[in-house]
Amino acid sequence: MFPLLLEPAALNTALSEDASSLLLVDLGKAERFAQAHILGAQLVTPAETQAGPPVPGLLPDIEKLEQLLGRIGYAPDRHIVVYDDEGGGWAGRFIWILDEIGHQHYSYLNGGLTAWQAEGYALTDSPSPVTATRPTLTPNGQFSMTKQALLSSLEQVQVWDARSYGEYTGEKVNAARGGHIPGARHYEWTEAMDPARALKLKDLDSIRATLAERGIDGSRPLVTHCQSHHRSGLTYLLGKLLGYQNIRAYPGSWAEWGNDPHTPIVTGPQPD
Repeated sequence: MFPLLLEPAALNTALSEDASSLLLVDLGKAERFAQAHILGAQLVTPAETQAGPPVPGLLPDIEKLEQLLGRIGYAPDRHIVVYDDEGGGWAGRFIWILDEIGHQHYSYLNGGLTAWQAEGYALTDSPSPVTATRPTLTPNGQFSMTKQALLSSLEQVQVWDARSYGEYTGEKVNAARGGHIPGARHYEWTEAMDPARALKLKDLDSIRATLAERGIDGSRPLVTHCQSHHRSGLTYLLGKLLGYQNIRAYPGSWAEWGNDPHTPIVTGPQPD
């Protein structure tokens, strides 16, 4: 029906033709949403998509997830369009959640609210009516990897680290220990964004070429992470856009790995 990567012009046309067939989800702060959002969008704040301390990247518990999606009018047959105002991290995380519950119809608005506004499409500050639902969800776990599973398969997978390079090398420490997972390759999430095009994604072929230079090519199962599976929400989405058949998130991310005294850690630059 709609592509995974949806351009603002295409969404604007779709909304003018049949807005009722779409569920727009705005991943942002309540204060900004109250000032400006796409007409019809429902707010999901980033914190609502996370489990909270000590490992925030994990899925919320099933009851909270059902309440959240029910509040915004979720139904399995609706096409969901997600966006944020930061280049795709939170939106990509929400797509991962949709994968985890088996939802199959969704798109990411390329460039999110930034591109939508830059291209001159309408915004509103009015809340949109919604008919609440009562979904029953069963997360499948097929798009995630646990710490123990990753520990036992480091030789069989490619690990994609979406954090800053300083976090990757261990110069910047955001946990008990700094560094990276053995064998992990680095491509920071912001590298995929084009600031000159209002945070739309760069050309996918150029992204693919850069990733291959870094040792990320999807030839083996691919696992992506950051500190709390926020930034790696975008790299998870990128993996899907690039056609990598077996990409999963490590939602525990560095908040879990770097705070476990028993996990192996490497410091220093990425090897050639």
